[in-house]
Amino acid sequence: MNTDPLRKINDLLEQDRRYKFEAYAFVFESLSYAQNVLGYGLEQEGESLDHTEFSFDEDDEDDDGDEGCEECDVDIEHHVSGQQLCEAIRLYALEQFGYMSKVVLNSWGISKTGDFGEIVFNLLDIGQMRKTPHDRREDFDDVYDFNDVFLKDFRIHIAG
Repeated sequence: MNTDPLRKINDLLEQDRRYKFEAYAFVFESLSYAQNVLGYGLEQEGESLDHTEFSFDEDDEDDDGDEGCEECDVDIEHHVSGQQLCEAIRLYALEQFGYMSKVVLNSWGISKTGDFGEIVFNLLDIGQMRKTPHDRREDFDDVYDFNDVFLKDFRIHIAG
């Protein structure tokens, strides 16, 4: 069995042609942005974690079927909820592409937040992300409207 992550994604692209390679790469980048820039997924003292959480599966050789939860060996404090990941994708897209965010995402096959869920769960299926047992693909549905967040609410900020 081939454990090369790039090979797994290429195989996925052959099976599911809805999304471009760039869409998968952008979701991975957005998850990193959520964790490292926005601080999403870091449990605050006294808070319990939302059980819609995702993390990278960086250690592919240790794929023992664990689902990334408190009972598993996954670093739970860096998990991000589906809604948080959608928000991170929105912010990262605006930072990277500005007013063209919707056009870029659409060119990769993404037209609604539910598409992020499809991408995440495709990555879960090939072992490139982990989740808790309570995660659902539907957690990504209708988090926001692309026209509202990428066009209607778009603001140009001038430094100075």
